[in-house]
Amino acid sequence: MGKDVIIACDFPSAVECFAFLDRFHEEKPYVKIGMELFYAAGPEIVRAIKERGHKIFLDLKLHDIPNTVKSAMRVLRDLQVDLCNLHAAGTRAMMEAALEGLTRPDGTRPLLIAVTQLTSTDAQSMRDEILIDRPLDEVVMRYAHNAKQAGLDGVVCSPLEAGKVHQVCGTEFLTVTPGVRFADSDAADQKRVTTPARAREIGSDYIVVGRPVTRAADPVAAYRACAQDFIG
Repeated sequence: MGKDVIIACDFPSAVECFAFLDRFHEEKPYVKIGMELFYAAGPEIVRAIKERGHKIFLDLKLHDIPNTVKSAMRVLRDLQVDLCNLHAAGTRAMMEAALEGLTRPDGTRPLLIAVTQLTSTDAQSMRDEILIDRPLDEVVMRYAHNAKQAGLDGVVCSPLEAGKVHQVCGTEFLTVTPGVRFADSDAADQKRVTTPARAREIGSDYIVVGRPVTRAADPVAAYRACAQDFIG
């Protein structure tokens, strides 16, 4: 599976999202629909963007009891997205139930990945706020291992952790990595970040890029520069 750049379309309305996508005439970039846009515009935004020919990563980060997540995934599978996710902290039982719910009667399904630790999280906040005393890297690798054991296709992790995830879980296990910024960009609320070129070197399969593209003066040029740095 080839590398790709996923644009995080974190817009508060469908109008703003379509205005952004309308700037792309030659490319049909892979897009991420997260909670903000999905909650604002509902499932119809997914169908509309899919009809335009884009691949879609539906980033809702489900985390609940296994049966609830299974039922939610059963609904999401009919949106024809390409990739969706949940929180690995929900345990293997939840991930296995999610996979069961996501699989259609004909055996097909979107790719399913698990969030390990958010790229806004650091070791101190894990230790002080949620009482996880193990090293951050160790926690991420355990979550990745659990996701693979549950049958998932990969994880969301920091690009700084992608190479080690492949060592632990194999090269076919996908790493989808937010926390990517251009060298001259502000890290904003992200803490474990790197550049597109460095993410490629470390081993990310997909990078998720938001504000450096969506808020650029020329988003198409910014996307192309990012794709050139990451894909080549």
